Amino acid sequence: MRKKVSISMGWDIEIIKKDELKVNSWSGGTTTQLAIYPKNAIYSERNFKWRLSSAKVEVDESDFTFLPGINRIIMIIEGELILEHEGHHKSILKPFAQDRFSGSWKTRSYGKVIDFNLMTSEDCEGKLEAMGILKGKTRKIIFDKDFDKFSYETQAIYCVNGQAKINSPNNEACTLNKGDIILITLKDDFCQQDFTIYNDNEIELKLIKATLKY
Repeated sequence: MRKKVSISMGWDIEIIKKDELKVNSWSGGTTTQLAIYPKNAIYSERNFKWRLSSAKVEVDESDFTFLPGINRIIMIIEGELILEHEGHHKSILKPFAQDRFSGSWKTRSYGKVIDFNLMTSEDCEGKLEAMGILKGKTRKIIFDKDFDKFSYETQAIYCVNGQAKINSPNNEACTLNKGDIILITLKDDFCQQDFTIYNDNEIELKLIKATLKY
């Protein structure tokens, strides 16, 4: 079940489990929408500020949807992908490599992969970071706190493998399993930021962090 916890006047936390996510089919495979803002936004109407998704590409070649006014970042989870942006650059992406490009570009992809996608409107900023945490180690979730320009900042943590344990500032703990995502939204520049991720797995924990400012 989706769980929303308000830590303080300055924080919102939402945990979205893998089995709550809807998988949609397209001509080249499937796409899972992980999160969208505002929550009532509809992707097909392009009325979102940001959107996170994961796609499974099952064809050797595909053309990207034309998305004017949308900035995109793609990070590979499994496989290898070649992106050719007509009149711009070409990227060869292996696992956890990423490419940033405009949705208005004519883009063609080559390769069967599972990827992680971030889309942002022109009045929103976003970035992706691959995180690896060794067995028994921890990692802090650090916020940029750029409130001179933006009203909100969300850190989205997606669990790629294993199990991640996250501790909040008031010592409330939550657990992410493979395919789960947590959204931590900062609304107050004066809030403390000591969210900590723990790896109790026998293997290295792999996560993807999306930073969203809007």
